[in-house]
Amino acid sequence: MRFTLTLLRRWNRPPPTPPEYQIAETTKKYANLPEKYMEDTKKLVYYRTPRGINYRPKKLNLFQNYIGVARPWSAESPQEISEADGFVPYVEPLRDWFFFRGDRVQILTGKDKGKQGIIDMVIQERNWVIIRGLNTEIVPQKDDDDAIIGYSSTERPLLVNTQVSLVDPGDLLPTEVEWSWTEEGEKVRVSKRTGRIIPMSRRNEETFQYQSKETYAENAKDTRKEDMQITFAPKLMTFEMEIAQELGIEDDRIPKKTYWY
Repeated sequence: MRFTLTLLRRWNRPPPTPPEYQIAETTKKYANLPEKYMEDTKKLVYYRTPRGINYRPKKLNLFQNYIGVARPWSAESPQEISEADGFVPYVEPLRDWFFFRGDRVQILTGKDKGKQGIIDMVIQERNWVIIRGLNTEIVPQKDDDDAIIGYSSTERPLLVNTQVSLVDPGDLLPTEVEWSWTEEGEKVRVSKRTGRIIPMSRRNEETFQYQSKETYAENAKDTRKEDMQITFAPKLMTFEMEIAQELGIEDDRIPKKTYWY
């Protein structure tokens, strides 16, 4: 009887809720948007009590846990969430990330096994990459009467753990990669099989605003590089001691001994 009750409790136990996902660094760099804006776009519902002394300040944020191809701030994200129908993915974060836009990779599984292509999009939150022109899906296009009027080809994401591999630039064969450092102190990706350095593509510098840093035209609201100066240097002294030092005031008083028990 006790064993049966234990099984019933396990069956009726609600599934564990996955933790709230964090926007990856590669996504932040490519989006080139304020971090607060990107975090706010993850909130499906935002509630705050009205202002007034008779209200206790309280706010409620509900975060979306579905991660798809569309970015949370894009217009396609709500449609993707509705199509997921409550599905919440469990994603195992990778310790090291090696895949970036513009890298040449080889597909290891599926109908395009053995083919090589260029990474066009990186979705680090799901360990996904999208390769230009490969692993495509034929999607029918329909009109208002639900009649098929044509077909379009859409690239589908691939898992970097098992479905793709970086290509060694020397022999164009798939290889495992690790991070290493050069004699100048630069962090680079190195092929484990041959020891060759896999250079970063210039496409990794692209954002929504520019294709390369050299071609970006500064705006009036941009902070120029020459204006960025360090205005605060931390010191091992209190605020009063720092003011006294700047004014040339010397404190020759001898503090009394204190004892702590």
